[in-house]
Amino acid sequence: MRLPARLCPKPRILFVGINPSLTSARVGHHFAGPGNPFYRLLHAAGFVSEPLTFADDVRLPEFGLALTNIAERATREASELTAADYARGRKRLARTIAGIEPAVVAFVGSTAYRQFFGPSASAGPGRKPERIGGATVFVVPNPSGRNAAYPGFGDKLVWYRRLRRWTERSSQPGKAGPLLYKRTTILPTDRVGGPDMAPHTPQRSSQPGNAGPLLYKRTTILPT
Repeated sequence: MRLPARLCPKPRILFVGINPSLTSARVGHHFAGPGNPFYRLLHAAGFVSEPLTFADDVRLPEFGLALTNIAERATREASELTAADYARGRKRLARTIAGIEPAVVAFVGSTAYRQFFGPSASAGPGRKPERIGGATVFVVPNPSGRNAAYPGFGDKLVWYRRLRRWTERSSQPGKAGPLLYKRTTILPTDRVGGPDMAPHTPQRSSQPGNAGPLLYKRTTILPT
């Protein structure tokens, strides 16, 4: 059963999980596993003004938030996903991002982030140097209780609060710094080019199934 994404035009943040759990697929709501603190984290971090549960995921657009997964197939464990699941998911996610134009794409867990960007992905949570179209990229810890790197609610909450503060600062004019960073942009198109950039040859992974034919990469140096 396909679990619908919770989307809206131009959200403040698009949260991207790995894939639905069997429980989420059965009840029709994201992050519905027993004891999963995702919605508690959203409230404690200040993203939503009232406590929510998984049954309220359809209300996330009210708060300028959107939610989807990189892979659609529901499994008991994320390790059951195949390279083909992720390849399809990368193409679909790129189209989703191009369509709704989020300000920030927040990957919920490093696995989702690594599966989208591949070997160039940096370790750990926090702000990332890549961009997807016009969206900046951030990683927050997976809320699962089995996340050994961030086992407690407080360990995870630190990063959700950092995402909120960073999102608020970045939305204010004049907050950009003078430092330069390397930006990688993923575009869902069959041709990348423009008046200031020649068309590129698509960057493909050496591993079968690790890059979709509609994902193209370009790198520029921009002020932060």
